[in-house]
Amino acid sequence: MLPISEYIQVMIGIATIFSPFAALPIFVSLTADNTKEEKNQTARTTSMAAFITGLISVWIGQYVLLFFGISISSFKIAGGLLLLLMAISMLNAKTPDAKNTKEELKEAQEKSSDISDIAVVPLAIPLIAGPGSISTIIIYSQQSNSFYHLLMMSGIVGIICMYIFLTLRMATFISRKLGVTGINIITRVMGLILASISIEFIISGLLTVFPILSIKAF
Repeated sequence: MLPISEYIQVMIGIATIFSPFAALPIFVSLTADNTKEEKNQTARTTSMAAFITGLISVWIGQYVLLFFGISISSFKIAGGLLLLLMAISMLNAKTPDAKNTKEELKEAQEKSSDISDIAVVPLAIPLIAGPGSISTIIIYSQQSNSFYHLLMMSGIVGIICMYIFLTLRMATFISRKLGVTGINIITRVMGLILASISIEFIISGLLTVFPILSIKAF
């Protein structure tokens, strides 16, 4: 297991990308004609789908990498580059293209009356638990081979999904109070944090693949 201080850093890192704020405007739009109970049900289903996706990433992600013969170092570099591209979009207060496309949103709007459909796609996947989120969780899960580490990671994912549920449940209130400017400010701050995390992933991967880079010059 890792020290508690590092798990706190891990939680902050995952919460930055595994976040409901990118989904807030779309959640409000897709559930505008729904009752309060239907909105709560959508929030519950979305957070549960995100939780299941996170758990699969924690426990099975490493075996997927092994199946395809991908080293964790290579995955860190690729994941870091993906996160960096997403961070740049967030710094510009835009929803990253990796999270959704216009076609996906159009399809979601057409079936917005079906709560279970829009809760899983596109709200949970890929708006919340997208490629960047899955990559981040897999990378953090590989920081230790301990069974208790995976349990801690599962607990972190669970806590974050509770935060996702509460945020989506209050989506209308939050959107009204923060407005577009407020949500954009939060998105930019998260983008800055995410950019820093992505650089750490890239550097860590490069140092493993090219050990000579860690040799200090005298």
